[in-house]
Amino acid sequence: MRIRLMAVSLVTLLALAGAMAVQAEEELVVSAGAGLTNAFTDVKKKFEAKHSGVKVLFNFAASGPLLQQIASGAPADVMAVADQKTMNQAQEKNLIVPGSRKVFARNELVLISPKDSKTQVKRLQDLTLPEVKRIAIGNPETVPVGRYTQEALDNEGLWKELEPKLISANTVRQVLDYVSRGEVDAGFVFSSEAMIAKGKVVTVMKVEKHQPIVFPLAIVAASRKKDLAQKFIDFVLSPEGQEILGSYGFEKPER
Repeated sequence: MRIRLMAVSLVTLLALAGAMAVQAEEELVVSAGAGLTNAFTDVKKKFEAKHSGVKVLFNFAASGPLLQQIASGAPADVMAVADQKTMNQAQEKNLIVPGSRKVFARNELVLISPKDSKTQVKRLQDLTLPEVKRIAIGNPETVPVGRYTQEALDNEGLWKELEPKLISANTVRQVLDYVSRGEVDAGFVFSSEAMIAKGKVVTVMKVEKHQPIVFPLAIVAASRKKDLAQKFIDFVLSPEGQEILGSYGFEKPER
């Protein structure tokens, strides 16, 4: 009897272990830029509803750190970032499946200020005024929105003059937070970010003279769930996925 009970217990343990393994196989890890937090959270809900038993786990951060994490072996199945430069670096390091790389959204760079700001900033040149003391931007070394910002200000001949006023942020969302809380006089974010906090910030103007802002995503080369990762990418690119992104201010990719 004791041997039979032990055998039954062993079978039960093996069954539980198998169930846990199956559950683990159905988890999809998506490493995505911080600016995608709100939109991708809604994408997750719809994707999981269409794929029973699948659980999407997110790792949101600036594109630079995401690249470093994946290069260091951090688990990830899909990588979604806010610029082609980061994805180019990932491809050069053989961190993604090249054929899976797709542009899934476009965006715009905008200058914003706190809603109740008394500083009259109406154009880029106004940022040089003495009353404008603090301007938030993403760190150009690691944050795509910061690279777009530096390029635009360089092309306007304003970068060096404004540099002493610049407050570096680790993500585009942090830039938005600084402006929303009135801790800075102005900041540069994607238009989709400004839309999220439209009750707390004012969009001063669209900023140009920079590379087109596109968001690419791809399957991570080390992923063991490439089929599921491809399904996630397909959903993001589908009309339903694009509708969700559009509701958060992202524009459709050019075909």
